[in-house]
Amino acid sequence: MCAMGARTDTSAETERVRRLKDRDAPNYDRRIGFMERILFEGGREWVCSQAQGDVLEIAFGTARNLEHYPAGARLTGIELSPEMYAIAKRRQTELGREADLRLGDAQQLEFDDESFDTVVSTLSMCEIPDYGQAIHEAHRVLRPGGRFLLLEHVRSPSLPVRLGQRLLDPLFVRFQGDHLLREPLGPLADAGFDVERLERSKWGIVERVFARKPQR
Repeated sequence: MCAMGARTDTSAETERVRRLKDRDAPNYDRRIGFMERILFEGGREWVCSQAQGDVLEIAFGTARNLEHYPAGARLTGIELSPEMYAIAKRRQTELGREADLRLGDAQQLEFDDESFDTVVSTLSMCEIPDYGQAIHEAHRVLRPGGRFLLLEHVRSPSLPVRLGQRLLDPLFVRFQGDHLLREPLGPLADAGFDVERLERSKWGIVERVFARKPQR
């Protein structure tokens, strides 16, 4: 496994996010289902339909993506929260879908370099404390030419919407560990990804991204 370089110590914030996710797990499906109807309709299908080969999903939550992956995808998933993980395992049993779901931290993946053909992130970059590090980790574990597929809510380019996000952001961060003003495009470029497709909707709040790790 590739040795990790120097990185910001986010252990305290990571533990806080873990506790918040554990607390919210029983109500997560109901809450996020409502938000999906308003903001993210079709987003999970868009992301998962493009996954291929050996697939890693980071921060899979309650495994709401599981039913949308192609039959040929060989799926591994990690989730920080034990309570979310427990719900995900029940969903996996109900669906009868083969997948290696395990507890783990997207900021420090326990996989060798170049282990996957696809990495998937849906609505997770808003909660991972050092999301730039998570993006670098996704780049590390992808094979050359591999794809990174994201569905995220981000900072809006519209000034009135962005001002509203700025007002709400401290409350969301404090009570849900959810950052409203993040923008993954910069960290994707910093990590070495090429963004091949970008779709924005809902006043620029929602992004769908197809990025690729360049071939050598």
